[in-house]
Amino acid sequence: MLVIDIEASGVDYQQCSIISLGALDLSHPEHQLYEECHIWDGAHIEPGATAVHGMSDAQITDPTKQSEADLVHKFIQFAEMSEDTTFAGQNVSFDRDFLQAAARRAGHTEWKFAHRTIDTHTLCYMHMVKRGVTPPLDSAKKHSALNLDAVLRYCGIPEEPKPHNALTGAKSHAEVISRLLYDKKLLPEFDQFAIPWLS
Repeated sequence: MLVIDIEASGVDYQQCSIISLGALDLSHPEHQLYEECHIWDGAHIEPGATAVHGMSDAQITDPTKQSEADLVHKFIQFAEMSEDTTFAGQNVSFDRDFLQAAARRAGHTEWKFAHRTIDTHTLCYMHMVKRGVTPPLDSAKKHSALNLDAVLRYCGIPEEPKPHNALTGAKSHAEVISRLLYDKKLLPEFDQFAIPWLS
């Protein structure tokens, strides 16, 4: 499976642009990709997005960076080298939809990747329930409070550094997936952290 993480200029994939992408192949975690791009002309920049990704408006509009179209072309070439191109990550439908919209803008008429995805939120929720652990609930919003940081903590991994970096995010998602599905550590940067339910 392909573990992916997108940073974007906002949350609407039709109006906003990808600004960076991190990806790795879970079966071959050394096979990784990190790319940044400038936003497409006319893309919306949401005021709160900078707090998430940490890049200034000048950085995400920098014309010396590659285009979003070039980034998505590189991603497709990277993905085609994998045996299983099922997308995985935290709230991965967000990332899938951005990539698909970027591919359309780049002139790809055939989107060759599946709509089905593997979401770390769902994996963690199921893992907790099977162990008799009550998943956290946001009482004000009345829905699951299993954001990425909560999933990382449950899996024994420190919270992702802020602002977010797409490759750091993809690596965090991949480590979580390996631990939840296989009870195995995956990446050397997380090796020092024990898997809590195996301790």
